[in-house]
Amino acid sequence: MSTLPVRGLPWTVLRLHRSAVVLWGAALLAATVTLVWMYAIGDDARAGIRACATPATDTLPLCSAVDAITADNIYANTIAVVSTAVSYLMLPVAAWAGGALIGRELETGTAQLDWTQSVTPARWLAARLTVPAALLAGGTAAAVVLNVWARQDGNPNLVGDWYYPDVFVSTGPVAVAHVLAGLALGALAGLLTRKTLPAVGLALAATLVLHNVLDWYRTSLWPTVTTTGRAALDLPRSAQDLEHGVVTGTGERIGNNTACVGSDSLADIQRCKSSSGLTDFWATYHPRSHFWPLQFMETGLLLALAATATTAAFGLLRRRTA
Repeated sequence: MSTLPVRGLPWTVLRLHRSAVVLWGAALLAATVTLVWMYAIGDDARAGIRACATPATDTLPLCSAVDAITADNIYANTIAVVSTAVSYLMLPVAAWAGGALIGRELETGTAQLDWTQSVTPARWLAARLTVPAALLAGGTAAAVVLNVWARQDGNPNLVGDWYYPDVFVSTGPVAVAHVLAGLALGALAGLLTRKTLPAVGLALAATLVLHNVLDWYRTSLWPTVTTTGRAALDLPRSAQDLEHGVVTGTGERIGNNTACVGSDSLADIQRCKSSSGLTDFWATYHPRSHFWPLQFMETGLLLALAATATTAAFGLLRRRTA
C-alpha cells in the first residue's frame, strides 16, 4: 500500500491549490509594483497639494501651476484602493478556505482518500492550515510594509488619517491577524458544512460580521483621552475626535454640542460662553500615539479568535473521525 510521507503534505497542498498560490503571487506582485510606483511619484503628489498664491510669491508657487499637477489625485486614489484591498482581504481568504481548501475536499472525498494513505485527519488539517497561513501571513506583512513605505510622511491629505478603517488595518499587524482569522473561520466553516457553497456562504457571513464589529468597537479597545477648556475646541488634526460637548452652568455635560467652536480668540470664547450660559468645553479623543496600542489590542483579539477557531476545527474533526 502506498503511503504519503507527512513531510510531503505541504507540497501536496501547494499542488492541489496551485491556482490560488499563483493568484496570490500575482496579487502580491501587482501590489508591489503599484506601491513602488506610488513611492516614486510621492514628491510630485505632495507638490500638488502645497500652498500657492496668485500671483506667485518668493515662497509660494503660482496656483495654476500647482493645480496642473495631477500626481496627487493618482497617488491618493491608488493608495486608497490598495488600502481597501488589504483591509478586506480576510473576506476572500475565508471564502477560499471554507470552499476550496476544506469544504470541497470533504465534499468530493479527497480528504477521506488522504486519510487512508497513512495520513491522520489531524495532520491533514494541520498541513492545510499551516501552508496557507505561512503564505498569507508573509505576503500580507510584505504588503503592509510596502504600503507604509509608499506613504512616506503619511500626509493625511493624501493618504487619509491614521484612524480611517482601511488605513488603520492596512498599515499595521492587524492586517496579518485579519487574514489568519479569516483562514481559521473559513476552515471551521468548511468542517461544519462539509459542502463547498455552504462553506463559502458561512465563512463570508462570519468574517463580514467580525469585520464590521471590529470597525464599530475599535475605539473602545484602548482608554480614550478627555481634555477640557480651549484645547477641546481645537484638537489637532491627527486626533480622532470621538465626542465633544459643553458644560452648562449647572454642571451638566451635553455631548455633541458645537457651541463656540468657531470662536477665533480667547475674548470671543469668553463672550460666547457668557451668552450661552456655559462654563467649559470638553472633548474625548484618541491621539495619534494610540495607533500602536489599538493595533496590538485588535491583533491580540484576532489571533485569539483564530486560535479558538482552529482549536474548534481540530476538535470537530476529531469527533467526526473518531
